[in-house]
Amino acid sequence: MARVFHATAGSGRSAARRAPRTEPAPAPSAPGRDRGGIVAGYLAPHPPHLVYAENPPQNEPRSTGGWEVLRWGYEELRRRLKQHRPDVLVVHAPHWITMVGHHVNCVPNPRGVSVEPIFPHLFRYHYDFRTDVDLAEAIVDEGAKAGLVTSGLREEGVRVDYATIGALHLANPDWDIPVVSLSANNNPYYYSDASLAEMETLGAATRAAIERTGRRAVLLASNSLSHLHWDTEPELPEDMSVERPFDHHQYAGDMELLRVVREGPTSRLRDAIPAHIEATSSETKAGSLTWLLAAMGWPAIAGEVLAYGTVIATGNAVVEWVPS
Repeated sequence: MARVFHATAGSGRSAARRAPRTEPAPAPSAPGRDRGGIVAGYLAPHPPHLVYAENPPQNEPRSTGGWEVLRWGYEELRRRLKQHRPDVLVVHAPHWITMVGHHVNCVPNPRGVSVEPIFPHLFRYHYDFRTDVDLAEAIVDEGAKAGLVTSGLREEGVRVDYATIGALHLANPDWDIPVVSLSANNNPYYYSDASLAEMETLGAATRAAIERTGRRAVLLASNSLSHLHWDTEPELPEDMSVERPFDHHQYAGDMELLRVVREGPTSRLRDAIPAHIEATSSETKAGSLTWLLAAMGWPAIAGEVLAYGTVIATGNAVVEWVPS
């Protein structure tokens, strides 16, 4: 049945509108110090345990720490983020799942409590942030122009998913930078052999909207890597004596992907990401990482791995790409 989803995702009408590509989209020019454009992209995984371990005031549960190596990687990400001086953070996360098309949060000031459904004892987070509505609406528009089924979420009071909140908190706990958040279409998330081509189209549309609005943007792909995990947890969730990879095969798959990341260029990841999905049940099947790299124009650079670690056995890496 999964073969059905090898067809171009979206409705028949959207497929008819989508003009066939005869050549790759041109790579974006690097933004100047004060010009708009994508200034950096980060693989920014969202395990709720990392937020829990930091004990921010917004999160109700309290911890004694844990997962320090990944948290140190996020500390370095935050330091670099300040140097990039972005106008906006644009995040694509796998747990805002939409059944039809791609949705963009256009609510000016989302507020509420985000609860992780499997770990509510770790993540009950009170959020209150600003959306860059102009950019959000531009992404909806550019996605539609590219033939995608896109929708703007404009309903106040809709709860923001924990993957979006987790990645945004870990990247910028001050919440002093406006945000645009994008949904994960149901098709690539549930079918590991589905084509990621539509995520490339969404990435190009995101880049077009950023350049059209003149924003200095940092992109966050909120994916873990290998995604097999334990079905029980220790009495103390932050007990690091039980934290390890699910098995050697999952760990080896992550190391192979990160080898390609560190060697570059990013174009090699076009083949490496699907292979990693097949080998490890990787969460990159949600398309966030492909979206990020496509938005950056698959630059001929290597990524810098700031940290790698496991959370309940899943592989997680914090990685930076900065276009030259």
